[in-house]
Parts: sequence; C-alpha cells; structure tokens
Amino acid sequence: MPAQDDQRVRGIIWIGFWLLLLGFTVYMFQTWIDKERNPNSNPLSLSSGDVRQVVLKRNRQGHYVTTGYINGSKLEFLLDTGATDISIPEHIADRLGLKKLYPIEISTANGIARAYGTKIKTANIGKIMLSDLNANINPNVDDDTVLLGMNFLKRIEFTQRGDTLTLKQYQ
Repeated sequence: MPAQDDQRVRGIIWIGFWLLLLGFTVYMFQTWIDKERNPNSNPLSLSSGDVRQVVLKRNRQGHYVTTGYINGSKLEFLLDTGATDISIPEHIADRLGLKKLYPIEISTANGIARAYGTKIKTANIGKIMLSDLNANINPNVDDDTVLLGMNFLKRIEFTQRGDTLTLKQYQ
C-alpha cells in the first residue's frame, strides 16, 4: 500500500510538472505573438529642447502598431494614413466614457458605415501628446485597435525609412 501511495504522489508531481511546463510554454508563445503584432508596446520616446520624438518599428504585417493613451487610458493604436480621423471601436469608447455627439457616415474599406462623432481631450504616443481632437466612435468594429488617423498625424512630422517610422512634435 505505501508503494502505491508513493507512485500516486509521483504521478501527481509529474502531471503538475507537465501542466506547469505547458502553461509556461503557452505564456511565452503568447508573449512572442503579441510582440510580433505590436513591436512598440513601449515605444522609444525622446525629448531634446523643443522637439519630442517617438521611433516605431513596423510589425511583420507591415503596419505600425503601438501602445498609446487616449484621455489617460492605455490603448493599442494602428497608425493609418488612410483614415481621416481617429476611429475608436464602440466598446472601447464606452469603456473610456466617450459620448456620441452626432451621427456621421464614414467611408471604410467595406463601404459606407454609420458612426458617431466625439471629442478626445488628449491622445499620446510616448512623449508626443495632442489635445482637443475630433474622433469617431465606430460600432461596426469588434477588435481592440484604435485607428490613429490623419487628424493626429497631420499635427506632427513623420518620416519612414526602411522599417522605422519617426514621429516628431515641435513645441
């Protein structure tokens, strides 16, 4: 009987070991996937005199994805020169407490869609911060990515070289 108990304990330890190893492997793989999708989760941000600069790396799909903030809340941005305004999925806008000010029609890759105009107090990537921005709340999007459109990008300088995008804000 005691040998059987020892065998059972060893079996439980081995199962625990393999479950722990599996959990660690899944965690590491998910971290790697997240880093591939958003290589700029903590973007390089510099300040020199009256110039604030952020350097972004392109992801494997060729997009510039970064972590930033709207009204102090941490979000993921996809820089989109084809978007006129900042476009926020409705579920994120609800979480941020943004108000639907007026209905609008927006032109998307899938055609014309209904959205709602809103205002953002602040939006920032690293040390670059802009205030008083128009945006739209898009009820037709399910993912967690905010499109950072030209109403943000036109107020800063941006230069792409190779796989690097440099954003500069002059004070």
